[in-house]
Amino acid sequence: MNPTKTDIALNMLPPADLVAEIEKLNEEILLERERNLYARADFQNYRRRTEKDIGKLAQDAMRGIIISLLSIVDDMESALLNTNGTKQSFVNGMKNIHTKYLTMLESYGVTPFTCVKMPFDYNLHEAVSVVNRDDCESGTVVDELRRGYLWNGELLRVAQVRVAE
Repeated sequence: MNPTKTDIALNMLPPADLVAEIEKLNEEILLERERNLYARADFQNYRRRTEKDIGKLAQDAMRGIIISLLSIVDDMESALLNTNGTKQSFVNGMKNIHTKYLTMLESYGVTPFTCVKMPFDYNLHEAVSVVNRDDCESGTVVDELRRGYLWNGELLRVAQVRVAE
């Protein structure tokens, strides 16, 4: 149905109660502003959570890589302990590589921690065996079988140790 000229003219007339119409429009504007503020706050919270999650994923991936590198350091240390009959130049080369590895790890915040002659701490140590020692107090770490490491002050890997009985 096509509108007539009279219908069009009636629609163009201002509403009878302009004050009520203005109040209604102002309320709608305030409601839309409030919705906009909530949407912006929700988006900012979403962005912060996403950045935090991405950072945690990156840190977890880095942790895995570092732990893999620590197994290589363990192998080097084991090889350096068993150098009987090996040429001194080879041993010196291995020591240099070992030192460079430790320096590189340290630049990423990875540092070994001392265990021997310290009280056993189940948060830092994994007791592999208990030995009878008269020269140490019971519960003292006697020997370190695998070195423990911290990463930026937090535990990265526990140390495997032998503890005095």
